[in-house]
Amino acid sequence: MCEKAAFDFRNPYPYLVVNIGSGVSILAVRGPNNYKRVSGTSVGGGTFLGLCCLLTGCETFEEAIRLASQGDSTHVDKSVRDIYGGDYEKFQLTGNTVASSFGLMNMAERRDMATKCDLAKATLTTITNNIGSIARMCAVTEKIERVVFVGNFLRVNTISMKLLASAMEYWSKGATKALFLEHEGYFGAMGCLMEYMRC
Repeated sequence: MCEKAAFDFRNPYPYLVVNIGSGVSILAVRGPNNYKRVSGTSVGGGTFLGLCCLLTGCETFEEAIRLASQGDSTHVDKSVRDIYGGDYEKFQLTGNTVASSFGLMNMAERRDMATKCDLAKATLTTITNNIGSIARMCAVTEKIERVVFVGNFLRVNTISMKLLASAMEYWSKGATKALFLEHEGYFGAMGCLMEYMRC
């Protein structure tokens, strides 16, 4: 269960900005006029929507998110538990950690069981986990502990915000903070900075 809370950003520097649109661009910001692009990926919101349209027949981003909100990605993704029968304690991996995105779809019976909602959720989880991994690596490389996620991909997408918050908290052992600009209205006007806590 996640709890949304406002975040005090009066002394912000340094921080990363992870701008998730059709693709992803990541900037390290160290001052008002001191910033640089440090990484990015072509795997972003456009990838999610394109794959969802192919896999589910949906036509809009909102429809894809609605499908994902009703799905279960564990019907599609192979987990650590599927491989090892439980947790993999040597590397501190819980049994429900995704070991292979879409890894169960090589079996005909699993494909027959997976719903459009499951496929949408697995697609969203795959894209979000990829973005989170890249953001985490950039944070470590740049020695920055605050990561601000923005962009139209997050406008009606609390699923990804919660996944990103949980992943950043878990993999950094609490050192890296995932922050989000709260989006308002259809066109995603951005309001206060907030975080998801205790995911």
